[in-house]
Amino acid sequence: MSEPVANGAAAEATGPTFSVEKIYVKDVSFEAPGAPQVFSEQGQPSLEMNLNQRVQRVADALFEVELGVTLTCKLVDKTVYLVEVRQAGLFGLNGFDEQTLDAMLGVHCPTILYPYARQTVSDMISAGGFPPFLLQPINFEGLYAESLRQRQAQGQAGTFGDVAGNA
Repeated sequence: MSEPVANGAAAEATGPTFSVEKIYVKDVSFEAPGAPQVFSEQGQPSLEMNLNQRVQRVADALFEVELGVTLTCKLVDKTVYLVEVRQAGLFGLNGFDEQTLDAMLGVHCPTILYPYARQTVSDMISAGGFPPFLLQPINFEGLYAESLRQRQAQGQAGTFGDVAGNA
């Protein structure tokens, strides 16, 4: 015979919990400094993407994770467009050990935020009059592992929860 659902839910509530409280755009910027002349220029543009992450403890078990995406498109030495998006979320994390908490903040949270940032970047580029552009998926687990190696090499014992982290 199975246990009533209420007892199962109570048992689960005593373990680690994760929740998405809110997802929001914290800051956006789009610049096309050479418009409208840039629309008639020919050539192969180059794209440079910068990705970073900040984590801030808001309350005991509440964290703001901010994922920053900067995409710069250049043609020769002229900036065609520059897009900056700071996608953020409030996440409830309770009952995790420090190592797991660090991994959740460094991998799981930005993985949730990235599709929102990606869509905002794409929408801004299209609204700026440029061909649609979709950012490729990001391996946040790989970026986190590299960040962890760098922190260990520098002798930093901090976690994403108490210091800003870069992805």
